[in-house]
Amino acid sequence: MIDPRRVMSLWQRYDVVVRDLPFGLVVAAVSLMPAMHGKGTQVGDLPARPFDELALLVIALECLPLAVRRRWPAVCLALVTLGFVLDQLRAYHVFAATAMPIALISAGAHLEHHRRATVALLSMAYVPLAVALNRIGATERPEGYVVFYLALAMAWGIGAWLRSTRAAEAERRLRVAEATRAAERTRIARELHDVVTHHVTAMVVQAEAARYLTAAPDRLETTLTAVTDTGRRAIADLRHMLDLLKADHDHDVSTPSPGDLHSLVEQTRQAGQPVRLTEEGTPAQSAGSAEFVTYRVVQEALTNALKHAHGSATVVRVRYGEKEITVEVGNDGSGSRGAAPAGSGRGLAGLRERVAALGGEFSADPQAGGGFVVRARIPAGNPS
Repeated sequence: MIDPRRVMSLWQRYDVVVRDLPFGLVVAAVSLMPAMHGKGTQVGDLPARPFDELALLVIALECLPLAVRRRWPAVCLALVTLGFVLDQLRAYHVFAATAMPIALISAGAHLEHHRRATVALLSMAYVPLAVALNRIGATERPEGYVVFYLALAMAWGIGAWLRSTRAAEAERRLRVAEATRAAERTRIARELHDVVTHHVTAMVVQAEAARYLTAAPDRLETTLTAVTDTGRRAIADLRHMLDLLKADHDHDVSTPSPGDLHSLVEQTRQAGQPVRLTEEGTPAQSAGSAEFVTYRVVQEALTNALKHAHGSATVVRVRYGEKEITVEVGNDGSGSRGAAPAGSGRGLAGLRERVAALGGEFSADPQAGGGFVVRARIPAGNPS
């Protein structure tokens, strides 16, 4: 069975001239039918004249240029106008005269340059045509010429309206594309912030601790190994993100699994932060964006704990519900400020935007008894 969409797709691959040519050929074929003789547009009410060799030229001038009505609208309009004038002066009144408004619509829609000059030239040429028709016996009254001129002007106006509509749509698409690119840049910035900040913060804290372990070679070796492992993970994550930025990559960032959350907590422990993870419920098989945002919330909260409360007891609670995931990461504030440089606040702001985009709630506040707590409620009803 023939698929109409496939046929249309194949047809759209042809050049626009090839696609416009059949219409002109159909109009020409209809004009040559004996039943259609004298059935075309009449200006001046001259009696119809039988076809002769010149009539064939008139039909060709009016119909064949329609093949280039979008590629070269000015050429199409000039040739069709010439054929139309000959048709009216010779009083063939062929059906092909209907090509005149079509040429005007196409020129109004696709002509790029000298649009006003074209309108002025055609308007001035209409007056000599009316005078010439009256001299050869036309009985058309002045108001008839005016009505026909307004009809031609309306055809041009339709083309101009189509042109403005197309321009407005192109501008809308441009704005959408710019907004999409801006959103993508923001997303990439968030991913880089989340990945780089967490790993580098852990490496800085571990390296700072290593300075005080020269008297304990075993612990020093363990700390330096943790620094190396963290660096390798950072490189792997960055390579993964760069792969996602390739032009031929069609997939978004892969969704972390619960195992990734355990690895994240273990990595933070290796950096010297006592972390306890508790999970309730069972993760949904298709939580998608919700699970991804959950991972980023925990990651950013642990990064901030390393920076601002290094060594303080930190608790991560994750509860997987049927319709939402709730996260709470808090510390008691008993530790010291880490060796990592102070943050810019972009991480928490980015998390708030991520959670809000899914329709959830986010808060990051100091606790009454000291410390800091990050809470998030993330709807899990929009899998991606």
